[in-house]
Amino acid sequence: MRVVGLIPSRLGSTRLPAKALLTIDGLPLVIHTMKRAQLAKSLDEVYVCTDSEKIAAAVKKYGGKHIMTRVDHSNGTERIAEAAENIEADFFVDIQGDEPLLNPDHIDSVVAEHQKRPEWDIVLPSLPIDKPETQHICKVIHDANFRILYLSRAVIPQPFKRRPDFYLKHLSIISFTSEALRHYSTLKPSNLEKVEGIELLRAIENGMVVGTVLLEGDSFSVDIKQDFDKAIERMAIDEMRKQY
Repeated sequence: MRVVGLIPSRLGSTRLPAKALLTIDGLPLVIHTMKRAQLAKSLDEVYVCTDSEKIAAAVKKYGGKHIMTRVDHSNGTERIAEAAENIEADFFVDIQGDEPLLNPDHIDSVVAEHQKRPEWDIVLPSLPIDKPETQHICKVIHDANFRILYLSRAVIPQPFKRRPDFYLKHLSIISFTSEALRHYSTLKPSNLEKVEGIELLRAIENGMVVGTVLLEGDSFSVDIKQDFDKAIERMAIDEMRKQY
């Protein structure tokens, strides 16, 4: 089984401009993500997929591989789908470029689960959280067989009768079969995707099978200035930083 990691990255972020190249402990944010993805045992290759020459230059400077993509993609999944067109692989893993404290073991766990469940088109991990109120965090609802029913920025499930023991958040490591990624690229943005701003709702609304695997630990994306400040603090004491 050949597995390729694809990291979509762009400079046009609105909430935190040019965040991909913001420096954390001497390295651009996206380079931390790339270096940690390279530590995953399950990935045969890792590429940063970008429309920015500046990001491409940073990747080359730090010994990585990149693929240039078009500028008109509406989300990262579309971007990696274009990048994957000329790559042979059984699975493609979408690794969001704004998670500088990415845990490589999480990648390996997602890939292992997808290899056990090849009937699933897409696999994404979920982590338990206590406070689901922020809209920046995508919450996950799954059935008894861990097939995802819905993803939302709202508080789901809604605690009408009682509050659940924990909520689940969507972690941005997403495994696609090669066929599923190609199929996603043919679909138009869906109604719920447009409402929630969650790209994988496009897959769910079109009947694709999206499963989840429950993981332990912590992870967060850098979306706003407070996240960036938090990443700087965490990186200063992070043991994995010593490995690259």
